[in-house]
Amino acid sequence: MEKLIPFTVHDLARVTNFRSGEVKFGEKMQTIPKDADIATFLKECDAKFVLLGVPEDIGVRANYGRPGAASAWESAIKSIANIQHNRFNKGSSILVLGHLNVEEEMKAVESLDFNNIDERKELSKWVEKIDKEVSHIIFTIVKAGKIPIVIGGGHNNAYGNIKGTALAKGKAINAINFDAHSDFRILEGRHSGNGFSYAFEEGFLKKYFVFGLHESYTSKSVLHEIKKLEDRVRINTYDEINIRKQKDFRQEMEKAYTFIKNDFYGVEIDLDSIPNIPSSAMTLSGFSVEELRQFIHFFSQNENAAYLHICEGAPDLGDEKNSHLVGKLIGYLVTDFIKAKSELE
Repeated sequence: MEKLIPFTVHDLARVTNFRSGEVKFGEKMQTIPKDADIATFLKECDAKFVLLGVPEDIGVRANYGRPGAASAWESAIKSIANIQHNRFNKGSSILVLGHLNVEEEMKAVESLDFNNIDERKELSKWVEKIDKEVSHIIFTIVKAGKIPIVIGGGHNNAYGNIKGTALAKGKAINAINFDAHSDFRILEGRHSGNGFSYAFEEGFLKKYFVFGLHESYTSKSVLHEIKKLEDRVRINTYDEINIRKQKDFRQEMEKAYTFIKNDFYGVEIDLDSIPNIPSSAMTLSGFSVEELRQFIHFFSQNENAAYLHICEGAPDLGDEKNSHLVGKLIGYLVTDFIKAKSELE
């Protein structure tokens, strides 16, 4: 894991706001000790959840999106470190592994124009490089018997999450994706819009459910492809659930759960499905934060829920005075996931 920058005790102290009479997550979360073997420590430590940051937006750029998702990890870890450690939330159940070092990659793509075909191909090659790193780290975490919580970057990183988990489990896994978009586009070179289609094509993704697609932003060709694969790929739309009221939110969660529950599955969350959250494809219409939190709680209450991925949030694209709010939202989602998983014990 050469590209991993481990999070240290000093890093935790730097982002934790200590206050007399209170105990924060930053005072209880674990880190990898200096000079320790990462894989060995992962297996031996008593933390159940492992936080990993992926501060990149190369996949977003390769998909004609607005860069900014690289900033989510820093915002999120500052918020998570300052959550109260109490009987509802236990910071000690988390190991902060660190973040992927993507400085070289981010610098290399800085001046590339995604509207130029050749330069877009180059962007895709950098995404493939990140794919390898993410899948290797996720494999190591899952193989150690831990549950990854991946924060930041574009939705291209779903590919690495799925591949790494599938390799560690020794078989293809399923995925449930709370998203305005399918990210099941054609295999035209890697970007944030085809992580799931590549994972599916390469045999790492068995069944895939997209929850809350926006009908106005899903192409006819993608809908046609999904229809052909309905034994393994299914969808519902935000419009049928919350606009036309043809379907019920709770019942739709139960249907999706029935579809994926019998194998290990990843819980994928794209923050561009929530109104007014700064992201590469920001929306004004979509599910509420409360519905998203209910969704995470519902799908995390199963031993087969193998990881949580929160992506596409872009604090840098938001209001400067409230740039911390994306991180605060991610903090809520992380604790919702952990609480639901802890209820299984």
